[in-house]
Amino acid sequence: MKIKLIVGLGNPGRAHIYDRHNIGFMIIDYMANKFKFKLFNHRDFSIGRKKICGKDIHFLKPLTYMNLSGLAVKQYVEKKEISPQEVLVITDDFAINLGTIRLRQRGSSGGHNGLASVIEWLKTEYIPRLRIGIGPVLGGVDPKDFVLQKFSREELPLVFKVKEEVVDLIKKIIKEGVENLTIEVNR
Repeated sequence: MKIKLIVGLGNPGRAHIYDRHNIGFMIIDYMANKFKFKLFNHRDFSIGRKKICGKDIHFLKPLTYMNLSGLAVKQYVEKKEISPQEVLVITDDFAINLGTIRLRQRGSSGGHNGLASVIEWLKTEYIPRLRIGIGPVLGGVDPKDFVLQKFSREELPLVFKVKEEVVDLIKKIIKEGVENLTIEVNR
């Protein structure tokens, strides 16, 4: 199945721009800058389009806050007649270390509220996803507080490197499909 829509999860608003939880938004913004396309705000989402590797790809950032991300995704996929298997969701994961990227064709939310919302609204776990490590959570810190923290100055070079790696991986996914890359990425 070919990817037609890439969704970056995050929370809207200036206060959240650099939160760990917003790595999905950061990657969409990074791609918009790198591939020279604009994102246009609609009521529940921000959307852009660009031909990448010869394929017309849509990029979406839900503006419904993390816990209702699925509402925005559902509205868009229904309007454009995109199946859940043609959607690639980019999300943070505090259970894996910063710099680690995991690619899955399907699965549970793993406790991530944004991904849980997408799964609930699209009524399937068969949704490809890229989990971007933002951990580890420091001892004594509540994960709910941790995901709303900003990356430290020391972490920023690794965050930049991850953005570059994700862009390269997304180009490969567009060319080859998720199913052909899952094992390679998750070594």
